[in-house]
Amino acid sequence: MKRVRLLIIDDSITVRRLLTEIFGRDPEIEVIGAAPDPLVARQMIKDLNPDVITLDVEMPNMNGLDFLEKIMRLRPMPVVMVSTLTKRGTEVTLDALALGAVDYFAKPAGNLASLLNDGAEGLCRKVKSAAAARVRPGPPKPAQTPAPQQEFQKKLIAIGSSTGGVEALIDVIAHFPANCPPTLITQHMPAGFTTSFASRLDRISAAKVTEAVEGAPLSPGHIYLAPGAVSHLEVTGRGTWRCALVPDAPTSGHRPSVDRLFYSVARTVGADAIGAILTGMGSDGAAGLRAMRDAGAATIGQDEGTSVVYGMPRVAFQQGAVQRQLPLEKIGPQILRIASSEAKETA
Repeated sequence: MKRVRLLIIDDSITVRRLLTEIFGRDPEIEVIGAAPDPLVARQMIKDLNPDVITLDVEMPNMNGLDFLEKIMRLRPMPVVMVSTLTKRGTEVTLDALALGAVDYFAKPAGNLASLLNDGAEGLCRKVKSAAAARVRPGPPKPAQTPAPQQEFQKKLIAIGSSTGGVEALIDVIAHFPANCPPTLITQHMPAGFTTSFASRLDRISAAKVTEAVEGAPLSPGHIYLAPGAVSHLEVTGRGTWRCALVPDAPTSGHRPSVDRLFYSVARTVGADAIGAILTGMGSDGAAGLRAMRDAGAATIGQDEGTSVVYGMPRVAFQQGAVQRQLPLEKIGPQILRIASSEAKETA
């Protein structure tokens, strides 16, 4: 069995020791080093050639984002950000994901020891998944130009994503015009991140992007992001579609769950919906997208070549849920073509 060779980068000796202990318990991970700052880490990367690195967001000697940008430009490799859930930490982590970091893990503020019991399994899973990720080299792609406003059929768009989804969603949503069909997004995120992420999407989108709120009517020109961790985002209503936030237990291992969104769209909207499943680890969303297709909706999956982690789209494709599999840059335009009143086909 090939073990994932991991380098830890964090300025806190306590955190370095704790992370080393956590990863040391997993027989599939080998900690090959721990660096206190990016300058030391740079030489260790050259000498040790790790498969994955974990990276703190604020460290001495070099800003974590500057170091990440250099990594992605000079030696692209999988990076998992490890940050404390603060407003500043959230913003920097989102910057890092947009730069090409594969994933992130939120350190609990204060009680770091709780990582040993509460977060160790999830953190190890993220590192092992990152080892298999496709890392995009170089600087971020230039921003897309939104499509001009056009006439759309009465459609509803539902999108699900996970690992690699921040960058993927930015690409897709940047295509949408100011009068796009109402769009719902479930991205696997902890509670502290979705408010900042909705604001970020809003800044790059011609449409209005907000966190979903209970009972909000779904209106053209609006994009609704599922709040992280606390509930599932679903669609309800006849005639007038509305957001429903359902505080149930996790479904398919997640809350919010992509399956829960897609199943509700299949029940409530049927053939008037368009579903897209993007990059992500695991299988959440595959069964729900199949239900959407069976209900007559058009369905799209991101292809393997452009997925950071070809997990969710792969399972959806294998289960017959995907009508058309496309590279990321073609998904936004294809959704708009299907939704357009001029569209002749739904796939």
